[in-house]
Amino acid sequence: MLRVVIRRLLQMVLTLWVLSVLMYVWLRNLPGGPVSALLGERATPERVAELERQLGYDQPIWVQYGRWLNRILHGDFGTSLRTGDPVLEELGRAFPATIELSFFALLFAVGLGIPLGYLAARYRGSLLDNAVVIGSLVGVAVPVFFLGYLLQESIAEGLAWLPPSGRQSVTINATHVTNFFILDGILTREWDASLDALKHIILPAITLGTIPLAVIVRITRASVLDVLNEDYVRTAEAKGLKARTIRGRHVLRNAMLPVVTAIGLQTGLLLAGAVLTERVFVWRGLGFLLAEGITERDYPRLQALILLSALVYVVVNLLVDLSYAIIDPRVRVR
Repeated sequence: MLRVVIRRLLQMVLTLWVLSVLMYVWLRNLPGGPVSALLGERATPERVAELERQLGYDQPIWVQYGRWLNRILHGDFGTSLRTGDPVLEELGRAFPATIELSFFALLFAVGLGIPLGYLAARYRGSLLDNAVVIGSLVGVAVPVFFLGYLLQESIAEGLAWLPPSGRQSVTINATHVTNFFILDGILTREWDASLDALKHIILPAITLGTIPLAVIVRITRASVLDVLNEDYVRTAEAKGLKARTIRGRHVLRNAMLPVVTAIGLQTGLLLAGAVLTERVFVWRGLGFLLAEGITERDYPRLQALILLSALVYVVVNLLVDLSYAIIDPRVRVR
């Protein structure tokens, strides 16, 4: 197991390095460039040349990359061209917001997806099965931004059951310790702040979690159907084992490997989906910062966000691979 972890960690480092090279070269070859973004309408050939010399952009691309990589390894991600704040501080404020939203979106997707997928497979061909399959197709087909606006119009503004946007009401005087607003309210015992943050997160979490929910439902259903047709399940039934034992020990556990893979992939993709969701609900997380960075051509922020997203994705995949050995002992042998 230790050898597998070390090998995967080395692969992770290599992946991030290759991505950093491709990303740096790609961003430097985009039209306009960071210098034009900084100068704006005041950009003249003389001022552009002077600023490029000051920032080191007149050096060869590999020299620029080497200097940038050295700063990154020392924890210096540069300064945002839009706000003038250190990029690391911006990430520190936005990262908890996206993690909090992604956690509840994944909780919604997994908490409903696995039971619905299992029930659909167990009662294959029934009205429930057909409803679940159609619902999963709709969930994948509906665009995230459209679903977000639909929930805002119907539930937030039409019925006034939940807040339409933001992470917390401006009237709440909350103490932010970790920037996880729900957790902060619990830690400081400001229950009204925690409840208000929970109300704000429901609609964005449902919006962001709908596509993962649909994927998990379909993968669970297909995997359970495959396992139900296995000989060892029929043998367990012939031996007279209780249905609960067969479902838990023989069906669900053996059907979980593809489901765990799907959950891991969807967890990594939540960051990409969060861009649209956070824009719709004015949720100032990593997706919101990424959208601003693209609009404003804020290259230091974009570089940091892309690297952070890649790091989260490869770490999640590493954890998924390690979880295989827990779910299926045969993986440990291989």
